[in-house]
Amino acid sequence: MAKKLKLSSKDKAYLKGLGHHIKAFLQIGKDGISEAFINNLEAELEHHELIKIKILDNAPGDKKSFSTPIEKAVNCSVVGLIGKTLLLYKPFKEEPQIKLPRSASGAKKIRQTQ
Repeated sequence: MAKKLKLSSKDKAYLKGLGHHIKAFLQIGKDGISEAFINNLEAELEHHELIKIKILDNAPGDKKSFSTPIEKAVNCSVVGLIGKTLLLYKPFKEEPQIKLPRSASGAKKIRQTQ
């Protein structure tokens, strides 16, 4: 099983600031989280570390119910849910483009948990 990325509240606030002007790449509609949606999401996350997903009105279930299945399916972190928009972060495997803020001591690392 892949390790889950844990972000601090400071990291999430920083990523929300970066994601403010990003347009939604994908939409969750009446089919919910389908295999095709996951494939498209994985493809987008190979090119972009930070993406938005719009949850349409006809999507099945509650808007909060999409976070955990998406995180598990593509091993990413949900940075935030604002209205009906999810903001996702998955750093590139080699040389992440987004540098997360460090703590005052400069020793902060992104924690990986299982």
